[in-house]
Amino acid sequence: MADYSFGGSDEENAELKKLNIEVAEDPDSFENWEKLVRAAESLEGGLNRNSNPQSIAATRDIYDRFLAKFPLLFGYWKKYADLEFSIAGTEAAELVYERGVASITNSVDLWTNYCAFKVETSHDSEVIRELFERGATCVGLDFLAHPFWDKYLEFEERLEANDKIFAILDRVVHIPMHQYARYFERYRQLAQSRPLQELLPADTLAQFRLEIETEGLATVQAGSQQINVEKGELEIEREMRTRIDNFHLEIFARTQTETTKRWTYESEVKRPYFHVTELDEGQLVNWRKYLDFEEVEGDYMRTAFLYERCLVTCAYYDEFWLRYARWMLAQPMKEEEVRNIYQRASMLYAPISRPAVRLHYAYFEEMCNRVELAKDIHQAILINLPGHIETIVSLANLSRRHGGLEAAIAVYKAQIDSTECDIYAKAALVTEWARLLWKIKGSVDEARQVFQKNQHWYLDSRPFWINYLLFELEQPTSAETEATQYQRIKQVHEDIRRKSHLPPLTMKDLSHYYMVYLLERGTKAAAKEYMMLDREVNGPFSIQQTMKAKVADDGKAASTDRRLLMENGHPGVEVDEAAIRRGENPYTKYYQQQGEHSQPGGTQPQPLRYQ
Repeated sequence: MADYSFGGSDEENAELKKLNIEVAEDPDSFENWEKLVRAAESLEGGLNRNSNPQSIAATRDIYDRFLAKFPLLFGYWKKYADLEFSIAGTEAAELVYERGVASITNSVDLWTNYCAFKVETSHDSEVIRELFERGATCVGLDFLAHPFWDKYLEFEERLEANDKIFAILDRVVHIPMHQYARYFERYRQLAQSRPLQELLPADTLAQFRLEIETEGLATVQAGSQQINVEKGELEIEREMRTRIDNFHLEIFARTQTETTKRWTYESEVKRPYFHVTELDEGQLVNWRKYLDFEEVEGDYMRTAFLYERCLVTCAYYDEFWLRYARWMLAQPMKEEEVRNIYQRASMLYAPISRPAVRLHYAYFEEMCNRVELAKDIHQAILINLPGHIETIVSLANLSRRHGGLEAAIAVYKAQIDSTECDIYAKAALVTEWARLLWKIKGSVDEARQVFQKNQHWYLDSRPFWINYLLFELEQPTSAETEATQYQRIKQVHEDIRRKSHLPPLTMKDLSHYYMVYLLERGTKAAAKEYMMLDREVNGPFSIQQTMKAKVADDGKAASTDRRLLMENGHPGVEVDEAAIRRGENPYTKYYQQQGEHSQPGGTQPQPLRYQ
């Protein structure tokens, strides 16, 4: 990058190089990206078709990378399109708009700008109308879609296409939106001058006419005879228009009701656009309630549209992607739509550090009998998150479901042998391996051997020892086997107390499991062992022989007793004057043994308190 020229002055090039480095070092920083884009836009005082080709290429590259990272920023798509128009003309700008509306399909502002651009740069009314129709499909249901509909009506007004205007209004008056009332007033006025056949469907018009003709027979007395006199055509049309107006008023009332119901939620939407900053909890709650409402209303199009709106604002929240996918999966014949939701979330918005969406995507593909793809999704996660326990366990279970127990064990062995997997993850994977042998294969002895053969590697792993102890505690016994199982459980507990490097509070918690076992399943001698252990675990430090031995340099409780006297009751360490002169902290070893970190700067920490 140092040798790359951006086409500007030396000062501009230096600034862009610096900003590019900052973006490369922290690609998630929106502030750094904004600075880079602004610097690119100001090259040569603003780019045009006569600008340096290097400056143009550099600016395009920066915009492309920026919008690939943040594709929901509709304002920048508009700025990029304007820039391309000034550099390369109409077709280049149109390509940017197409990329923009593909990235943020439901942006009212971007569609409105795109259509306005098309109106000004094209002379083909059918092409323009086709674009407006695409936009209407994408944003027409938005509660704040009035700028788009206004632009569409303005276009048809230029062409004096009153029939098209009325057709647009006929669609809009059914949509609950912010400015529904003014559209209805215009619709009602136009209806008075439009032919009857444009006002309602033919079957509804025929029904109205039949009712009027049936009700409209008047009886006139002529001498001794009564004559039925039918209404004239003008009178029938007048009555039909009255009925049609009342029918339209009913539409208005329904739209008003639907708008009022949604206003409760719309009024609480404070940020209807995308931004990298987090939303407050009130906004998230409002979106959840709004989605609940539309789902209960039962209109598929409106519900799907609201989900799409929500996922512009809440693009970085996994819960809404998962909710959308689950809701879509409940709709009939929507497999491809569900796949699209998972792919968008996985490829653009859900960070790899939170793989839940990707794992659900893998489960979905497995459900669709695309097992190899499901495995590939797991492997892709592990490339970026080596040693991620949840993903490895999920992959092992997937392999077991489709390849048997040995396939799952092979996954665990491969990860345990991997240099990219840290010791803590390996400890958890060993327990999962043992669990497979126990729960799936039904071989308690093989599972026990896995624990026993690996325990010396994971002396400081909390998950390993918890699972090992619980494994032995959960084994079923009988009167004949209880004594043997007691010895196994006791041995695991002894190893935890004497061999493991667990923090004191963790050992205390695990000892409580064993103490409950003694009371519930122990023999006549259990009470004595319980009380001795209670003294050790819950008593003051001065009588905790095992812990005193663990903190002693020579492993003898008596050594700690001597230090207790020297430190006036504090279970500390002997002061080594030579070590202090070398700058060593005399408390480091003690606090490491307690599962804590030493104080920075050599300051004296507070003593650890035991409960």
